Amino acid sequence: MTMPIAERGPPLPSGARAYRRIGPFGADAIPAGLLRRHDLKDGAWGLLSVLAGSIHFHWDDDQGGTRLLKSGDTMLIPPQVPHHLERQGSVTIEIAFCTP
Repeated sequence: MTMPIAERGPPLPSGARAYRRIGPFGADAIPAGLLRRHDLKDGAWGLLSVLAGSIHFHWDDDQGGTRLLKSGDTMLIPPQVPHHLERQGSVTIEIAFCTP
């Protein structure tokens, strides 16, 4: 498995395990909540995997920033860091939620 893209901390704790998975979602089925500002609860990390196509990932914290995620990319999303997705044409994504 390739290492996930990690742009914000804290890192995924060693031994963390997925407790929930959602998707896969095509572009038209991505839940509306993922397309507007949101964050993960304290103690939860997300692994957003792009299975096909591409999608824009936006950080909504003070640092800001955008990354175009493409097929094969996985973005590590730490707890309590606001973010949202923006569709970029055809895409299929899934998300695993992890905890120590």
